Amino acid sequence: MTYEKNQNEKKPQTFYLMLMIIAAFFWGTTFVAQSRGAEHVGAYTYLAGRSWISFFLMFPIIKTLLFFQKKRGGELPSTLARKRRIILGSLGCGFFLFTASAAQQVGIAYTTTAKSGFLTAMYVVLVPIFSLLFGKKVRPLVFGCVGISVIGLYLLCMKDGFGLGFGDTITLLSALLFTFEILAVSHFGNGVYGPTLAAGMFLVEAVMATVAAVLTEDTTLGDLRAAAGPILYAAIFSGCVAYTLQIVVQKHLSATLTSIAMCCESVFSAVAGWIVLGQTLNPREIAGCMIMFLSILIASIL
Repeated sequence: MTYEKNQNEKKPQTFYLMLMIIAAFFWGTTFVAQSRGAEHVGAYTYLAGRSWISFFLMFPIIKTLLFFQKKRGGELPSTLARKRRIILGSLGCGFFLFTASAAQQVGIAYTTTAKSGFLTAMYVVLVPIFSLLFGKKVRPLVFGCVGISVIGLYLLCMKDGFGLGFGDTITLLSALLFTFEILAVSHFGNGVYGPTLAAGMFLVEAVMATVAAVLTEDTTLGDLRAAAGPILYAAIFSGCVAYTLQIVVQKHLSATLTSIAMCCESVFSAVAGWIVLGQTLNPREIAGCMIMFLSILIASIL
């Protein structure tokens, strides 16, 4: 039996849905780590540390996964035969992951964890819109969800007239870039070994973040020690666990269920910010969050 056939063996959709919810949990709680990390190091230094750790941790993870794959008698993935696709996928996914994560990390230093989580979740609305560029049909009702989300965004972020705060604007940009990252993973993820693509993606992000950090940031050893905990948490759980799950699960789970599961990221982000950081939302902001979340859910189940 070939590797592709092994990968496509049917499992209950609830199994893959739960995996995506686990990934969303780690992404959501990582907003707290990002917020704490932003207190000590710049965005690029944070991303460089997280990405290098994730990249090197992927080696024992891949070896372990392949060991159990062989133990079960399954055929090992022919990675070399897909070398070109993995390289292109790593470059494309890594570029968008770096730019999206950098924008998110910069933005979170100027906004709350809850706001950052909900604004980032706007990619769920943007994904079907940009899918039109690839010739996929999108129901007109999805665009109505965009209008609903704008109302929620106004209630959540507009405090002084129609101006968006700097952190909110940058976080919205990260949502757009994460949209491209999701589409890139969907395009390159099929036909390659997911953990290998994840490792390549982390390497590209690490190199780009390191160059940006050297050119724009001045970080001391004391700063790195202070941010070590948040960086390590993000590297292990948001990086190795969540992004690898995303690449693997997007091969098996329908787009609708994937989007619903990923929406949970914003819920976990708000809860984590409330429990760990003591952040609060006033009634107007809570209403904005609920409307935005409603628009995302509607767009996901259409």
